[in-house]
Amino acid sequence: MYRVWLRPRLWAGLASTRPASSGAAEPFLSGSSGAYVEQMYEAWTQNPSSVHKSWDAFFRNASAGAVPGQAYSPPPPLTHSPSSPSPRVTEGSTHQSMTNITEHLNVQALIRAYQIRGHNIANLDPLGINDADLDDSMPPELIANEGLDMDKEFTLPKTTMIGGGEKALPLREIISRLRTIYCGSVGVEFMFINDRQKCDWIRQRFEPPGVFQMTDEEKKILLARLIRSTRFEEYLAAKWPSEKRFGLEGCEVMIPAMKEIIDHSTVRGVESYVIGMPHRGRLNVLANVARTPLERIFHEFNPMLDPQDEGMGDVKYHLGTTNTVLNHFSEREITVSLVANPSHLEAVDPVVQGKTRATQFRRNDESGKTCMSILLHGDAAFAGTLYTHICMYLTY
Repeated sequence: MYRVWLRPRLWAGLASTRPASSGAAEPFLSGSSGAYVEQMYEAWTQNPSSVHKSWDAFFRNASAGAVPGQAYSPPPPLTHSPSSPSPRVTEGSTHQSMTNITEHLNVQALIRAYQIRGHNIANLDPLGINDADLDDSMPPELIANEGLDMDKEFTLPKTTMIGGGEKALPLREIISRLRTIYCGSVGVEFMFINDRQKCDWIRQRFEPPGVFQMTDEEKKILLARLIRSTRFEEYLAAKWPSEKRFGLEGCEVMIPAMKEIIDHSTVRGVESYVIGMPHRGRLNVLANVARTPLERIFHEFNPMLDPQDEGMGDVKYHLGTTNTVLNHFSEREITVSLVANPSHLEAVDPVVQGKTRATQFRRNDESGKTCMSILLHGDAAFAGTLYTHICMYLTY
């Protein structure tokens, strides 16, 4: 047994004597390491899996009666000795391996290029007059697939989710999915964000296959909200054709988008919303998001109002409101506040943030999870169209 021949060697100092050959004694046994070996052996007797595999093999050999010098099995050398055969590597296999690596790197660079520059060639012009980047040339980063086999499968990197549950896709399918995601009617620009977690959050909501598919009930709700938004603008245009109202024609889908944000945020515990926005679309937001009574909105169009009448003092597209309404998606009551806006559009943003913080303070909401601000920036860069950026902020 191990203890029969190990202890006399340790304490008698025999392990420190130079053996005649490498097999005459264990190379790691000495008086200074004896206590450590004893502890390892005690642990091995209680649980063999608690020690490294090399110690387990050593103790098993010693327990089986192996003499000193034969119980220890040295690990294989890191380099090949002249006598050991080396793996056969041919010039052709090396070239094929390097080509395969280079092609995979090119595909990964192509995927990243679409994430960075895909919005530059997005289809954002409904009339087809101008390109998104005012340039009809293709960015060179997006044509880096020249010379690659379009039907060859490539392993997808961890920085993309276009595969869903698939780990590899043909190059043709990779490009098709990237163009659908980043070069369609929605341009996504997010790679300037330095936080990997935030970038992955955006990828998770745009890249997986089928992420934009909706149920029949969701489509009906979207259609109903879009009809309300469109009909409201049509009625104002027909009833008061000469009145300045900053209509939402061309971007009526903003109303369903805002209501969708409010629906899902309410489910997650948000109870109050503070909205800051420009002139364009304000009347539609008052009617369909803040649910201001229509008679109050139509009253603002009355040209016979006296200075003392309700509604006088500012133009209709500057006014705001605060209402408590029932959110039908979550069946909860919420407060929606649209901050009055002066002529300088962006001046309302810090006011919205301050009002949101004050509401959180009054609610003793230290984590900032019950009151949310929504800031909209309007860019009337196209006649009859409004490009609206909706920015949500949880103010802490």
